[in-house]
Amino acid sequence: MTDQPAFVLHDHRKPRPHFDLRLEEGGVLRSWALPKGLPPDSAHNRLAVAVPDHDLDHLTYTDEHKFIADIGWWELVDRSEKRFVFTLHGRDAPRRFALIHTDPPNWLLHLTKEQPRIDT
Repeated sequence: MTDQPAFVLHDHRKPRPHFDLRLEEGGVLRSWALPKGLPPDSAHNRLAVAVPDHDLDHLTYTDEHKFIADIGWWELVDRSEKRFVFTLHGRDAPRRFALIHTDPPNWLLHLTKEQPRIDT
């Protein structure tokens, strides 16, 4: 177990298929609904709609309509009022993303061109 803040990516099938990104911060899970999931590359941003914070017990929550697509910890890279850059350390290689605030409650989720170096 790490002392780093946790994250979970839920694959949520109801009311319509989407993903939920949840980042542990301040004793809760800050949450965004991702109608089309994570961006596949840095050329394709994805809409991220801020939704109410969730309790920490949602880190491992699953049911018949929601399962865990990825889980791990995250680290802050940079943060301003309009942009939040972080690295997810999940089941696969670390991936760096930026949440860019557009109009409340909307954000854009961007996979950054510069990705963390993987030591081999």
